Amino acid sequence: MSDAKASRETEDGETEDGESEGGESAFTVIVAAAANLGIAVAKAVAGLISGSSAMLSEAAHSVADTVTEVMLLAALKRSEKPADEEHPLGYGPERYIWAMLASIATFVGGAVFSIYDGVHTLVAGEELGDPLVSYIVLGVAFLLEGYSLRTGVKQVRREASRLRVPDTYYLRHTPDTAVKAVVMEDSAALIGLLLAAGGLLGGQLSGSGVWDGIASCLIGLLLVYVAWVLGRSNAQLLIGRPLPAAVRASVRDELLSVPHVVDVLELTTLIQGPTEMLIAAKVDFRDMATAAEVEWACEEAEARLRERFPSIRRVYLDPTPGRAQRVRGGP
Repeated sequence: MSDAKASRETEDGETEDGESEGGESAFTVIVAAAANLGIAVAKAVAGLISGSSAMLSEAAHSVADTVTEVMLLAALKRSEKPADEEHPLGYGPERYIWAMLASIATFVGGAVFSIYDGVHTLVAGEELGDPLVSYIVLGVAFLLEGYSLRTGVKQVRREASRLRVPDTYYLRHTPDTAVKAVVMEDSAALIGLLLAAGGLLGGQLSGSGVWDGIASCLIGLLLVYVAWVLGRSNAQLLIGRPLPAAVRASVRDELLSVPHVVDVLELTTLIQGPTEMLIAAKVDFRDMATAAEVEWACEEAEARLRERFPSIRRVYLDPTPGRAQRVRGGP
């Protein structure tokens, strides 16, 4: 039995929690996309009428957010495909590829344009028009972005409450990068709207377009930060991020509580998606345990782990001689 691998794989079907969370994330992204599309058109029109570079930067910001959310919807859809012969571990990581492309779209489509337009305004100046339309658009956009942000924050609070962790901790560490992107981008959008309003007001009071250019540059820098945070989060998940240390410790304790398990020699965990976790471990079983007892212990370990952590999809256990046995050179 020393050469046998007692590896067991869980079913590939979606859990009820996974379905509800995936559907909730999709709704959150759709709300954000619909809001940003309408806002982008309104900002562009207002920017052309008022001659405000900050408003045009905000229009680029909203266009970038809309493209981002379309990519996130594609990520949610494609990552839900079931495992097949070509992809035996499923398509979960594809979500992070599309989310990475979305962060690049935020950088290129929003940040680069905003900084360029702001610098151009500071160097060449601009002719200010009537800011009234821009103020109206900014007010309406603030309400729409606020509603979109509220939808994302509600989901974050529900998930954080279910996992019994602080909201900020969940937002930093969640593998659901779709809802993280929506919350961060909508938060940045609200700050950007305030910056654009400040640029318009400064230009109106001083008669100079410098304030508008500064606001545009600040909006661009804000988008650089958002793109960097989202890009880094998705890169970590694509490379392979383990479960948090506290969860790994709980997994180890759960394995050690199984009859005939003496020690967990090596534990590997991997996040494959928001509701897809993989567990692989080298386990030292009791020396006198029979082959049947080892097999049933593996089944019991899988059942306990899945009951405690519903997101665990795959459990692989490898019976391995303990350290003392390896030192002796065999049984």
